[in-house]
Amino acid sequence: MQLLRFLAISLILSITLAAPARAVTLLRDPDIEHALRALGAPVLRAAGLNPDRVDIMVIDAPNMNAFVIDADSIFIHSGLLLRMDSPAMLQSVIAHEAAHIANGHLMRRPINARNARNAAALGTALAAVAGAATGSGGFAAGAAAGIQGAAMRSFFAHTRAEENAADSSGMRFLHAAGIDLNGAVQVMDLFRGQESLAASRQDAYARTHPLSRDRYRRVRALADAQSGTVAPDPEATYWFARAKSKLSAFQRSPKWTLTRAGEYGYEDIKLMRQAIAHHRNADLRRALKAIDGAVARRPDDPFLHELRGQILMESRQIKPAVAAYARATNLAPRNALILGSYGRALLADGQVQKAAQFLESARSRDGRDFRVLRDLAQAQARLGNNGMASVLTAERYAMAGRLKDAKIHAERASGLLPRGSAAWQRAQDVLHAAKAAE
Repeated sequence: MQLLRFLAISLILSITLAAPARAVTLLRDPDIEHALRALGAPVLRAAGLNPDRVDIMVIDAPNMNAFVIDADSIFIHSGLLLRMDSPAMLQSVIAHEAAHIANGHLMRRPINARNARNAAALGTALAAVAGAATGSGGFAAGAAAGIQGAAMRSFFAHTRAEENAADSSGMRFLHAAGIDLNGAVQVMDLFRGQESLAASRQDAYARTHPLSRDRYRRVRALADAQSGTVAPDPEATYWFARAKSKLSAFQRSPKWTLTRAGEYGYEDIKLMRQAIAHHRNADLRRALKAIDGAVARRPDDPFLHELRGQILMESRQIKPAVAAYARATNLAPRNALILGSYGRALLADGQVQKAAQFLESARSRDGRDFRVLRDLAQAQARLGNNGMASVLTAERYAMAGRLKDAKIHAERASGLLPRGSAAWQRAQDVLHAAKAAE
């Protein structure tokens, strides 16, 4: 699991904001993202969307919200995920946001995703990533979304007509996927009464997704009309428990986690939570005992091996960490986050050439991971490939919104790389982005 906390940055828009934007950290973890993909897949298919093309990610924010900014990503606040009590509740949120995509609501935003993306090359407006490690036991920033005040509400807000349409479509998607519609009612229950509060006291979800008694009654009626009782899917139940358990283990205190480690009844999840809690308490012996117990129960689970690698890496046990990440990579050779972790461990172990290969593979699969760009630039510099190091650094700064710094490194890369090469063209993309922002 990639749980290093990074500093977040702001979403860059094609407009100038009078006040600085609020930065929001996106949590990147292969285990949690796999769980969300497994939970979202049947809903997305029912919506006519490709589950392999729509990412479902968690933003580190305690309030309850979920939103979409383009047709490729659904963002869920950690505060909302931690308030969910069942997979059906989480899947109903995914279904609702998928409906906004499927119904074309994004294209009617006052400030729409397409215009924001066209404001700068590299998609910096929608996939800004940046940060610097600040200790152990946190999450990793991969993409940020932060807009100030009225601009944020304008960008994310939906009309009541859109909300009604998304409710109806989302419920239809849930029914088609064989998911209990009562989960949507339970989510609505979380927000009942919000409309009577002052805007400053409302949850972000209520501000961007207008609520009303009529909406609640409509969703309740749709759920009541569902014939028969829908039995929970064991796989969905497991992955929901695992995602919520892992998230809470890193966000709650170790003491809280240890007292509740076994609440879901899965022994491997219990041991995983205990491993995280002991690791955060700097008790390597107990952490390894717990994670090894989880691995013994699911030996072919790449995410447990990845978590073992993280625990070892953050405990400065580099060579054992390399071995753990290698096992995870063998089990999930196409997972960009795992590949990035393996490359990072190899770099720390001095295996620079091999590290560069795995880091480049991670970058080619997911170019939004700030840490991969940083580590790959370091590897290329150590290999004497200064032009490649410069273009990677330029891209990293561009994604952070630091376009002046990006321009400096892009100009340097342009002078070092063969003119017309793919890397040289990437440097030109950064230069175009910097000029567009001037």
